[in-house]
Amino acid sequence: MSAMRYSIFAGGKRIRPVLFLASTEAVGGNVPDAIPCACAFECIHTYSLIHDDLPAIDNDDVRRGRPACHRAFGEAVAILAGDALVTMAFEMIANTPGVDKGRLISVIREAAHAAGYAGMIGGQVVDIESEGKEIPFPVLEHIHIHKTGVLITAAVRCGAIIAGADKKKLLSLTRYGEAVGLAFQIADDILNVEGTVEELGKPAGSDKKREKATYPKIIGIKESKRLAKELVEKALDAIGGFDEKAEPLRAIARFIIERRS
Repeated sequence: MSAMRYSIFAGGKRIRPVLFLASTEAVGGNVPDAIPCACAFECIHTYSLIHDDLPAIDNDDVRRGRPACHRAFGEAVAILAGDALVTMAFEMIANTPGVDKGRLISVIREAAHAAGYAGMIGGQVVDIESEGKEIPFPVLEHIHIHKTGVLITAAVRCGAIIAGADKKKLLSLTRYGEAVGLAFQIADDILNVEGTVEELGKPAGSDKKREKATYPKIIGIKESKRLAKELVEKALDAIGGFDEKAEPLRAIARFIIERRS
């Protein structure tokens, strides 16, 4: 479907699949074997962006520097394109060749949990319900962890699961994923305030216009930057015992708070 291709190949940072593959590499797995599952995580993420941009949710007309899917193809086709991408993601995982089926089932379980009501969708619901309201910090943290962090953590975990990581390494990578996942969303909040349309590929300042609950709004820009940096340090500490094969994970963690888009 052209609307699916339009959205999935529109660019972007590919953070989730890159983290997936970096995690596979960090535990000594065969990276090519993990590529279909890593791509599946990008499909899940792209589906969420298509639906987020719809008038009923964020009502954004621009995504990645060009018209959002619903602006290019209409709302009905955009909804269906998102649905098709998320279902295709699980088909891709299930059909991954050369990987133990038990590991693939684990990846499907992790991805479904992260993308569903207990993860990304649940976080989005609380995010929508919190617009225009004064909320306590724990609710803000809940929103960010669930709407963004959980899927990022799942990508890191699943990269290790594909490679057959032991429990100790999986726990360390889980802690890494949780820290970088939250840091990533805080950095997004900051960029929405400080970034430009050209850098972001979408309208800047949109969070303020929609009165969204964000870290800069509740704790300020300076404290948000400090917290994001602290989370990156926690992520690096979590994988401190890994060898040079984890260098891509370390570089990604640093990139998360240095990026301008």
